[in-house]
Amino acid sequence: MTFTEHFVDESIAVLRAIDAATVERCAEKLAEVRERGGRLFILGAGGSAGHASHAVNDFRKICDFEAYAPTDNVSELTARTNDEGWESTFIEWLRGSRLDGDDAVLVFSVGGGDAERNVSPNIVRALELASERGATILGIVGRDGGYTAKVADACVVIPPLYGDHVTPHTEGLCAVIWHLLVTHPALARVATKWESTR
Repeated sequence: MTFTEHFVDESIAVLRAIDAATVERCAEKLAEVRERGGRLFILGAGGSAGHASHAVNDFRKICDFEAYAPTDNVSELTARTNDEGWESTFIEWLRGSRLDGDDAVLVFSVGGGDAERNVSPNIVRALELASERGATILGIVGRDGGYTAKVADACVVIPPLYGDHVTPHTEGLCAVIWHLLVTHPALARVATKWESTR
C-alpha cells in the first residue's frame, strides 16, 4: 500500500471510532446557546487558529450564530502576547468580550491543554474563566482530551489510534466534525451556496 492509502485507511478508522453521541450533545448544547442569545467564542492556536477562523465564518453564515475567534484580531493578539505573555492572551480577550453564562467557548486543540506540562496554558486559563462565569464549554480535541475534556459540557475526543499521526488526524478530523456541526439540522439555518443551486 502507498502512504496515501495507509493515511486514508487510518483516517476512516479514526473517524469511525469517534463517539457520535458526544457530537450530537455538542450540537444540542450549541443550539441551546444560540437560542438563549449567547455568543460562541472559538479558541485555537497554530493550525487550530486557522480552523477557528473558518468555523467562525460558517457558524455565522450558515447557523446565524454570533461567533468570534480571538486569533482573528492579529493586532490585539500580538499586543497582548507582547505586553502580557502568551498564557493570558485568551483569558484577557474573553474578559474584554464580557464572557458570561449565556455564552459558549469551543476549543480546537490537539492536546486540549495541560497546565502542569505547560502545554496550551492560554486554553487552560481561558477555560478556568469560562467555568467561573458559567459559560458552556465544548471541545474538539485529540490525545486524551487534556484539560478541555475534564471541564467541558461536551467534548469530542479524536481517538489517537495512530501515534505517528495524532496531530494530522486530530486537526484534519476536527474540520470534519465542525463542518458536521454547522450542517447539523439542530444548527443549520441557511443553505450553503452549491447545495442551494441544485
